[in-house]
Amino acid sequence: MPLASEGSARQVIRRPAVHRPGGPPPWARLSGTARRGLSLERVAGRVAAYRPQATFDEADAAAVAALGGGVAEGALVVDRRAAVLVPLFEEEGETRVVLTVRAAHLRSHRAEVAFPGGRLEDGEDADAAARREACEEVGLDPAAVKVVGHLSPLPTVGSNTVMTPVVGTLGQRPALEAQPEEVERVFDLALADLVADGVFAEEWWSIPGRPGLDGRPGGEYPVWFFEAADEIIWGATARVLVELLAVALDLDPPVARAARLRDPASGR
Repeated sequence: MPLASEGSARQVIRRPAVHRPGGPPPWARLSGTARRGLSLERVAGRVAAYRPQATFDEADAAAVAALGGGVAEGALVVDRRAAVLVPLFEEEGETRVVLTVRAAHLRSHRAEVAFPGGRLEDGEDADAAARREACEEVGLDPAAVKVVGHLSPLPTVGSNTVMTPVVGTLGQRPALEAQPEEVERVFDLALADLVADGVFAEEWWSIPGRPGLDGRPGGEYPVWFFEAADEIIWGATARVLVELLAVALDLDPPVARAARLRDPASGR
C-alpha cells in the first residue's frame, strides 16, 4: 500500500538510504471476525497476564534492538527513564485507545502521534509518571486510570531514554482537553480499526552504526506504520501498538515474529 511516503503535511518521515518493503501484518491470517469484538475485559486480561519481552533489569539487548532501540556494547543505553500511558476504554463492545498529536512547535517528534507521557521525576515509578503526564497533557484524572499491566520498555532513538508503556483502563469515554503547550490534538481509535485491512505497513531499515535485529551495527530492523484517523502513526508509538495488538489477539510477540521473518528468502 502507498503508506506514509513522506508523512503528513505536519510531519516528515525521513527514510534512510537503505530500506525496503516488509511483510504482511502479524494478524493478516486472522479472519475479519477474529479481529473484531476486542472487549476491554479481554484485552485487559491478556495484558495483565503478559510478560514483557524486556525489562529495565534485564540487559536483553537483542530484544530491545529488535524493537528499533539503541544498544551500546551489548547493554541498554539508559541515561533517562520515561513512561507513557496507553489509555483504553470500551464502546460498543470494542476497546479503544487514546492517542495524541504532539504540538508542531516542540523541538523533537513535532506533530507526531504519541501516547501521553514523559520522563520520570525523582522518586516516581512508571505508573505514577504515566498518570501524571496524562493529566498534564490531556487532563485525564489519574484516579480514573486502573493500571492493568506493562508492555516492553524500549529506547527512543537518539535520546538515551528508555520508555515504559503503562497500560491503563478507563470506566468510560474520558472528557479530555489537549494542553497546547505540548499537544495539538487528542483522538481515539478502536483496536479493531488498527487491524483492519490496508491500515498497517512494515518496512525494513538499515542505518550505519545502528544495531539491527541480529545485533550487528548497520543490520536491518523493522519499522511499522499505521495510517488511521488522518494520521500516520509510526516510530515508538507504532511499536507499542503492534505489541498491544499482538497481546490482544494472542499472536507471537513482535520480536519473535520479526526474527522469524527477517530473512527475505524465508517466504514471508
